[in-house]
Amino acid sequence: MNTDDRELVQIHRFNQSVDHITLPDLFNFPFYYDPHPLTRLAAESLQEMLVNQVGWSHNFGLDPDREGLVIGKMFGVMVVKDTDRNIGWIAAVSGKLGGRNDIPGLVPPIYDMLKDEGFYKSREQEINGETAKLQAILTDDQYLTLVAELTTAQEQSKILTAEARRIFNKGRKERKKIRKSALTTLSASDYDQLHAMHKTESLHQQHEVKRITHEWNEKISAITEKLSPYQEQIKAIKTKRKEMSNALQHRLFDQYHFLNRAGQTKSVLEIFKHTSYEIPPSGAGECAAPKLLQYAFAHELIPVCMGEFWWGQPPKSEVRKHKNYYPACRGKCEPILAHMLDGLPMDDNPLLNGPDVGKVIQTIYEDDSLAVIHKPHELLSVPGKSIEESVYLRMKQAYPDSNSPLIVHRLDMSTSGIMLIAKTKKAHKYLQKQFLKKTLQKQYIALLDGELSQSDGEINLPIRVDLDDRPRQLVCYQHGKHAKTLYQVLEVVEGKTRVQFTPVTGRTHQLRIHSAHQDGLGVAIVGDDLYGVKADRLHLHAAYLRFRHPETEEYIEFRVEPEF
Repeated sequence: MNTDDRELVQIHRFNQSVDHITLPDLFNFPFYYDPHPLTRLAAESLQEMLVNQVGWSHNFGLDPDREGLVIGKMFGVMVVKDTDRNIGWIAAVSGKLGGRNDIPGLVPPIYDMLKDEGFYKSREQEINGETAKLQAILTDDQYLTLVAELTTAQEQSKILTAEARRIFNKGRKERKKIRKSALTTLSASDYDQLHAMHKTESLHQQHEVKRITHEWNEKISAITEKLSPYQEQIKAIKTKRKEMSNALQHRLFDQYHFLNRAGQTKSVLEIFKHTSYEIPPSGAGECAAPKLLQYAFAHELIPVCMGEFWWGQPPKSEVRKHKNYYPACRGKCEPILAHMLDGLPMDDNPLLNGPDVGKVIQTIYEDDSLAVIHKPHELLSVPGKSIEESVYLRMKQAYPDSNSPLIVHRLDMSTSGIMLIAKTKKAHKYLQKQFLKKTLQKQYIALLDGELSQSDGEINLPIRVDLDDRPRQLVCYQHGKHAKTLYQVLEVVEGKTRVQFTPVTGRTHQLRIHSAHQDGLGVAIVGDDLYGVKADRLHLHAAYLRFRHPETEEYIEFRVEPEF
């Protein structure tokens, strides 16, 4: 691999002639693309470099015998023309590698926070000093003893107070029962005497509850008072550390200024000011795409096409596969790239090019209450931000007099299959209730891009949206919603597996995530452009639905086989 070192411009030249490859007319849309042949060649060359390099060390998790923290990485390549119109490519990594930014063969970051002479490292050391102070308090023997005493006292207080209340409540019920029986057996004077005795017992038990509560509150207050100086120090250190971190982050963001083709510069703070974030998310500007564009514009290189691929083991939460290509992230990169790509001739967003054109909805069944339809793939269930055409719009046109919300449930845009339409409010409420209570049955057919080790089973992986890259979903045990899928292998043909999915829950992208994630089946659905490899379509189909009819309340069922 040869590198052009003029003016330190790290342009890599292709190892083979590329004269036979036609250059694209426009730069590719970075958030949804098929890698150009030149992009693939550049990526393969970079991957060869990653395998053979010896100048730096990073554990991607590709060597099972290697110890240490495993961190896979996203790399980007950009095919460019230099000032002499010669073709080459540049490369970048998202974030750092092995704690370094100065990686030979990769373009530098927008701002190198790791330079010894920079403000970041010195301020980071100061923040680390506050963290060390905090850790010293949190591990102090006296502090830990007091925390343990407080926990024990609170637990004992809860147990003994609850027991005293239980005795009081039990005694009150028993006394009431005795008095009720005594009404018919005792004289008025004897009954009054009994009532007075019961009142005394009740007051005594009430006093005991108050005594125990007071006694333990006193003990807890005494321990809390001893803990107070520690807690004040902890709060003060955390407040100071947060203020220092925020100030450092703000100053760091002020170092990130992004170029576009016209040479115009915007800071990351200015870019995110009018977005939903307002303040840039952590790591904004550290992804591969902004690094590549910044380097190209700063060195008078003309961007031709680009692509990003994952290298190494996937992270625990995301679906990432070694060597697979992925789009730029939406949350961090979309606002930045909107500025950087301004004025650069670029492909239109293919997601806005009307994939629904010519899509026909087939009606499988219809009566006065409902309709059962077959939704084609690449048609939204409800209107999106940029696309109006949808099942809902078509149903409004088909049933203009209906006062119902019509849509009872949704299928992903790329998923085909059975959908249930309610033509009346009564039917909508009745049918939606069955979805909420999970009393109806639904099954999907999918074709997976590989073979499975088991013929059936269940997948339990909690899911939430990826806030930095919507609409992608993550597996998250802390904030994710419970998601359960049953599966059964139907057949294996030419290395691909046809499966039947029975979703117990109905989370967004549930079947796609449960298929592709390493802790699920570990095999993506064929054509999954978010979690696998793009193809002619997503091979996922809602094939079966069984539910109670809102009028007859009898079960009816429908099955539509997939076209794949």
